[in-house]
Amino acid sequence: MYLLWLRVAAFLYAAACVAVFPAVLESSKRWRSVCVHAGGLAIFFHFVSVVEMLVQAHRLVPVSFREIESLLGFAVAGIFFLIWWIYDAISLGIFALPATFLLIIIPTLGPGRYTFSSEGVRMSWLVAHIIALLLAYAALCFSLLSSVLYLVQERRIKSKVNSGRKSLLAWLPPLDTLERMSIATLEFGFPCMSVGLIIGSVLAQETALGDAYFQDPKVIASFAMWVVYVLLLLVRRGASLRGRRAAWVSGAVLVIMMCVWVANLFSRVHRFGPQ
Repeated sequence: MYLLWLRVAAFLYAAACVAVFPAVLESSKRWRSVCVHAGGLAIFFHFVSVVEMLVQAHRLVPVSFREIESLLGFAVAGIFFLIWWIYDAISLGIFALPATFLLIIIPTLGPGRYTFSSEGVRMSWLVAHIIALLLAYAALCFSLLSSVLYLVQERRIKSKVNSGRKSLLAWLPPLDTLERMSIATLEFGFPCMSVGLIIGSVLAQETALGDAYFQDPKVIASFAMWVVYVLLLLVRRGASLRGRRAAWVSGAVLVIMMCVWVANLFSRVHRFGPQ
């Protein structure tokens, strides 16, 4: 029965994860309310699940890797909401809530090794995993391109003002359009990367590696890149980063993305090309 409560908690954590980004980045009171209420209910059901899990196992401490993951997720969420209650620092939820969801998504599959109902179902999820991550990488590239074109357009405008001559780059969009394009593609890529990592975590549970999936270099690099992605969103929105600095920051994230692809050479989970 504890799995049912854990799955309900995972669903509510997912809703809180979706709500926390507009609550923080857009300062939306409506989304803030959704985040707090969904997260609060998630912690309640998570607590019920943890207690029932330990009672059913007739012990007071977790033993298996998945039990530890569930308890750690509960601790992360609990500490976050305690900090929010004392300091009203909901911005930390951008890290705490997704981390909690990722920690408990594997335990929701059950204590044993997870298997898909058919090969066709597994392939469908694999295709979704690949497409989601490729869309995220493409969105990052377009965000960087928009930032670079912003610099080019800015320089062109200054040159035109100083010299009064027409430029061959007159076809470039206005600065405001390029800035909005950069942020929009960045925000589009974030949920794609999140979904891709979640599906990949589930897919790996059917392999021989199982929970050791999270020790793989490429997987570690991918989750590190997700954290950098969150930081980039916060910086771009919170600090209103524009122009040259935005291009440098986007370029740094692109370098990290390339490092993730290089880490593929050392991956034991999945590799592109000959194994």
